[in-house]
Parts: sequence; structure tokens; C-alpha cells
Amino acid sequence: MSDSNDYVRLRKTFNEDAERYDRARPRYPAQMFDDLAAAGAAPGARVLEIGCGTGQATVSLAERGYRIVAVELGAEMAAVARRNLAGSGSGSVEVVTAAFEEWPLAAEPFDLVFSATAFHWIDPAVRVSKSADALRLGGLLATVGTRHIAGGTWTEAFFVEIQKLYERFDPSTPPGLRLESARDIPQDARELTSSERFGPASFYRYEWELPYSTADYLDLLLTYSGHRALPDARQRALLSSIARLIDVDYGGRVVKRYLTELRVAERVR
Repeated sequence: MSDSNDYVRLRKTFNEDAERYDRARPRYPAQMFDDLAAAGAAPGARVLEIGCGTGQATVSLAERGYRIVAVELGAEMAAVARRNLAGSGSGSVEVVTAAFEEWPLAAEPFDLVFSATAFHWIDPAVRVSKSADALRLGGLLATVGTRHIAGGTWTEAFFVEIQKLYERFDPSTPPGLRLESARDIPQDARELTSSERFGPASFYRYEWELPYSTADYLDLLLTYSGHRALPDARQRALLSSIARLIDVDYGGRVVKRYLTELRVAERVR
């Protein structure tokens, strides 16, 4: 990924509309933070957060008493994160505007490196090794991923219709794509195992649903890099077609089912 200009361009799209991202992106299940603490990241621990975005997870961590240095690539995203953290009455948090790959590590190691829906945007050539370097021996790396899964009112027929629209307006769409259920999505720790710097990973999974009006769902779509990167005419045509489908066939409301996965591993070398 480090040699892909397209990849670098896509990950910068989140910063183009930080307010929309903060408004539209779903938050994280509260139980996830309880499980993180139970896994060994006790409140009061020193945390490095990679890719804090607008601080949606950062606020929850800070409210639980963690001491946080949060590194965020986008200046506008970082500014919204600082505002959210100031308004939350949270404790010790420093938000740094930088690319994690280039950011110099602090002399004092961290107890926890945490990344919510951002770790996959970090160059895979360095993300595991630099995370390990940032941790004390015995410290934890915790990454969070969120997937759209089968369920809710997203029936098979509806998703087929949506995919036809994506295949029509976005040439990069894989043909015949279908949603998977949570049980069909494997738990993946291969990059941690192959690094030989982390012990066996533990996985915590949360399935949950969120309702969207047509307008709210379009708002959400405009926070995704692939949608933002579409040429304007294709983007408008795709969004208007999706809006028409939801309004006409689903009464202006859909429920989206999510899988959030917390992966935790201990640095062993």
C-alpha cells in the first residue's frame, strides 16, 4: 500500500468533510470498551491511538480515564476531535496531526496501541512493527473493524438491487457481491502472527443494528472513500438512484446491520 498513489489519495478523502464524518458515522458499542479493559488495558493506562478521526472512540476512552496521545492524518478531522474532547469533559488527551508512518515515537513506551476503523489504512509494511515498537513489553495492540453484514431490513433482494446500481455507476464494484453473515467472516490475526512480535490474538464481536432515513443513509455514504472518489456525475447518479429505491420500495427507511470486531494481542518481543 505504501507505493499506491491511489491508496494515499483515498485515505485523505475523509478529511474533506470532517463535520459530515462526525455526524454520520456510527459510534462504537459501549461493551467494547468494557471488554478492552477486561482484556488488560486498565483505565489510567497510557494509550497511543492511531487514526482517531473526529474522536468518536477517543472520547469513550478518555471518559474511562485513559491517558491518550491520538495521531490523526487529517487536520480538519483532528480539529473536530479536539473540539469533541474539549466538550466532553474528558481527561488527558493530546491530538497530534501527523501520518502515523512518519510520526516519531515517544521515548516512553505505551501500555496500549489502539486503532478504531483505521488500522487498515496504515501502510501494512510498518503498521504492526511500529505498533510493537511503540509498546512496552506486555503491552496490548487493540484494533477495531466494522463490517456491514447480512440482516436488518437489508433483505437479499434489496441488496441485489443496490448492487446493480453500484455495478452500473462504479466500475470498481465486484460483480455479484453479496453480504456475509458474521459467522462467515473469519477472525484474522495473520499479520500479527507472522510478525512474531505478538502473542495469540483474542477476538470480541458485537452485532448491532442502526436505522437510517433516506437522507441519513446518503449522508453516511458520503463518508466512505470509494463514494467520495467517484466522479461527480457518477456520484450524483448513484446516490439519487439509491434514494429513489429506498423511498419507493422501503418507505424511506432502512435498518443496517453491523459487525464490530475488537482484536487484542499482547506484545511478546
